[in-house]
Amino acid sequence: MEEVLQYLKECKTFYLATSDGDQARVRPFGAVCQFEGKIYIITNNKKPVFDQMMKNPKIEISGMNHGTWIRLQCEAVLDSRREARVAMMEEYGSALSRMYSVDDNLMEVFYLQNAKAVIQSLTSEKKEISF
Repeated sequence: MEEVLQYLKECKTFYLATSDGDQARVRPFGAVCQFEGKIYIITNNKKPVFDQMMKNPKIEISGMNHGTWIRLQCEAVLDSRREARVAMMEEYGSALSRMYSVDDNLMEVFYLQNAKAVIQSLTSEKKEISF
């Protein structure tokens, strides 16, 4: 899990895919942190991505870094606890504070479970990580 977390942080921007009926939806994300031994992501509960993850929590994340790429299949699980939102703000406070505050009733965090990551390149063997 640590390797996947570090990889996503080094990407700076990674892409999260959801399902919207029979249509795939992909958008850039950038904030990711660790809390209580899990990887967390953040979104706004007014965005379609929030509704899509609530309806179907199976998501995929992809990103590139230094000539390699990651593909991560997982389930997004909503964590409504204030402590989880605080952890995200502590990690990205200055960047996120323009959009969110811990108690604004907009900020939502999800942790990733049943995750299977593949990191690979055109010239090296793929590395598989499950958590």
